[in-house]
Amino acid sequence: MGTKHFLTAIVTLPVLISCNTIPTSAATSKKNSTNFVLKSCKATTYSSLCIKTLVPYASTVGTNPLKLCKVALKAAVLATYNCSATVTKLAKQKGVKKAEAMAVKDCIGDLKDAVTELKDTLTAMGHMNGGDREFEWANAKTYASAAITDAETCIDGFLERKVSASVKKKINSCVTGVERHISNALAFINHLY
Repeated sequence: MGTKHFLTAIVTLPVLISCNTIPTSAATSKKNSTNFVLKSCKATTYSSLCIKTLVPYASTVGTNPLKLCKVALKAAVLATYNCSATVTKLAKQKGVKKAEAMAVKDCIGDLKDAVTELKDTLTAMGHMNGGDREFEWANAKTYASAAITDAETCIDGFLERKVSASVKKKINSCVTGVERHISNALAFINHLY
């Protein structure tokens, strides 16, 4: 009888231990992922925006810097789409003056260009596991930088024209958010290697 209980304990104990460590491993993994995103975000210029935007995706990112770049870029694309929708709504408002309409139209074009540049950045990031990693990394940095320039060009268009303060304020607010998202993504890209 004693041997039977001993053998049962030997067989059962590893199963119990492995069952016990799975939740601990998952909890540790989630904690590690969250800590990785938090630490990475603290190194960006707009850390609070980064934390707010990316911590919810910590489990997707894990502790992988390349995945962090891609998630940050996707957040920048979404912010750019949302800003473009805001600017488009402003263009359709009644009472928009000709100078405002021209600036808004130009801005929408700039934001579309920024989305294209961000998508090109994501494409380059997708090719970084290939043989020409340095080339694709350089492309990703160039495209992301160009996206920031596109957003800045949108804002510059309002400085050069007579536009109401309320329209300037709304557009400046959303475009500044776009620039900050892209800046954070670019910071991650710059520190990949």
